Amino acid sequence: MVRKNFCWFVFFVAVILLLPFCANAEPVRFIFDTDLGNDVDDAMAIAVIHALQNRNECELLAVTTTKDNPHVAPMVAVLNTFYGRPNIPIAVIKNGAAKEDGKYNRQVLELKDDAGKPRYSYELPPQLPEAVSYLRKCLAAEPDNSVILVQVGFFTNFARLLETPGDDISPLTGKELVAKKVKLLSLMAGAFNEPPGFKEYNVKVDIPSAKKMIENWPTEMIFSGHEIGRLIQYPPKSMKEDFNYVKYHPVKDAYHFYRGLENSQPTYDLTSVLYAVRPDRGYFNLSPKGTVKVLDDGQTIFEPNENGKHRFLIVNSEQIAMVREALVQLTSEPPKK
Repeated sequence: MVRKNFCWFVFFVAVILLLPFCANAEPVRFIFDTDLGNDVDDAMAIAVIHALQNRNECELLAVTTTKDNPHVAPMVAVLNTFYGRPNIPIAVIKNGAAKEDGKYNRQVLELKDDAGKPRYSYELPPQLPEAVSYLRKCLAAEPDNSVILVQVGFFTNFARLLETPGDDISPLTGKELVAKKVKLLSLMAGAFNEPPGFKEYNVKVDIPSAKKMIENWPTEMIFSGHEIGRLIQYPPKSMKEDFNYVKYHPVKDAYHFYRGLENSQPTYDLTSVLYAVRPDRGYFNLSPKGTVKVLDDGQTIFEPNENGKHRFLIVNSEQIAMVREALVQLTSEPPKK
């Protein structure tokens, strides 16, 4: 009898441990829209994406860029290549914002190994597709209500997408295509628990696009406000010690150039990825439904509305610790062999 009871105990423990994975058996299909280079959290978020894809929790369909700089796409390619997925499509913005180099894209790309060769290899086609047209192509090819978009940069690409007319890719307008194909938009933007007058960077860089997109987006939107990443800091100890499984690591190098290995880093963009792929793990609470409005100066205001499509993330002290631990494990995970 004791042995029988023990067997049942082992069975139930196994079921409990496997439930989160069984409940999300189908990987989340998503597109990552990034301003990689303005902050190192974009690079860390890509590391998180690859770790989640290693677990079959997500499938990265494409990366689109909102930072209009020639070093952004090569840096994305370096990261995707390092993590063993060099063929993930990359599409770039045209006539966008933030054209400056930033603190780490070019610097990482110019690094050499001990033999004097480029430290990180990558390949890109001679002509990369433009982001908005590629978004139309990618969405049109996906099943209805199946794609999650993760926006951690400016609003430019998605605002332009909404304004596109029907074409040879799809007879649907951009707004119709989003309504049909997109399940959720998880975005790092705005501020909902910061001092009055605070203007979050991703919003204020392209305020007209932010206002236009938020007002017209047809699906649910979950905002990870500035305060979430500020509260959940990535520990420098992890960056110094957990990435040493290889001699050269592009995320660690990027962190060195941008933040310095002695300093903690806010996890802004990482939280949007984590929520998009694991919304039901208890990492975050959600605000009531409502409507986010962007003021002319870039401030974001949330107005409760039971019919609204907007909500924002909230964390308590226990969740801060839990999210930090999850992000450290995912960000520092080695590439899948």
